[in-house]
Amino acid sequence: MNIREKLKDKKRIVIKIGSSSLTHKETGRLDLIKLEILVRELADLHNQGKEVIVVSSGAIAVGRAAMGIKEKPSRLSEKQACAAVGQARLMMIYQKLFAEYSQTAAQVLITKYTMVNDITRENARNTFQSLLDMGAIPVVNENDTVSTDEIEFVNTFGDNDTLSALVAALVDADMLILLSDIDGLFTDDPNVNPQAEFIDVVEKLDDHLMKMGKGSTGSKVGTGGMATKLSAARIATGAGADMVIANGADFHVIHKIMQGRKHGTLFLADKKEPNILQEIFENL
Repeated sequence: MNIREKLKDKKRIVIKIGSSSLTHKETGRLDLIKLEILVRELADLHNQGKEVIVVSSGAIAVGRAAMGIKEKPSRLSEKQACAAVGQARLMMIYQKLFAEYSQTAAQVLITKYTMVNDITRENARNTFQSLLDMGAIPVVNENDTVSTDEIEFVNTFGDNDTLSALVAALVDADMLILLSDIDGLFTDDPNVNPQAEFIDVVEKLDDHLMKMGKGSTGSKVGTGGMATKLSAARIATGAGADMVIANGADFHVIHKIMQGRKHGTLFLADKKEPNILQEIFENL
């Protein structure tokens, strides 16, 4: 059995969907065809007996499009207003689509302070566990409407890359999949250097690899570049979860990854240390 074939046995999976994977590039509005495929993929994973948690970006982008705002708002209050509109629309559509496959979606909104505070972090952990025990599929996002740190500083969570890794650590997930508009990790930025080589598997995330993501930026829609994804990989693998960075242009890639096919870059989990969770959250 090769390394990737072991992914078939993963039980608790966190899947992060970037803003650019959910919206039409030309208009910023939701790509409903892709959303239907996404929900079908997730529902099928759930039907296989796997526990699924979705970390979904897109609230600000969806709200912006709904309100006819063409450019990214510069004022914090405008961003939060767009998030208020967009999050409601996004969750309504998730609920409707999951219901078509006899699944129940549950909204979970989190801020940085949810994670750094011992009491709220434990409450969040218990809520996730109860939802999974009930058979629900939690749909997680930053609480952009009331949060200030994350949006004001170009999303500390990096378009939910870091948030998804923290959720994976919090719930003891054994798999994290990051889907956005990049194919995976390269030795250099492939948009600039045509000689850049794709990296299939990362067995150990060292400082050299971390530096490789510093110059890479995100898309116009999202805020998460390669640096935030590598930071997420460090958190997830340190918490004992394997992680895959893959392109979300076609959401059918989800079942292909889980079947052990070669899609995206696979980061292998480290041996989980007893106090790793405390260290992760203390360093936020």
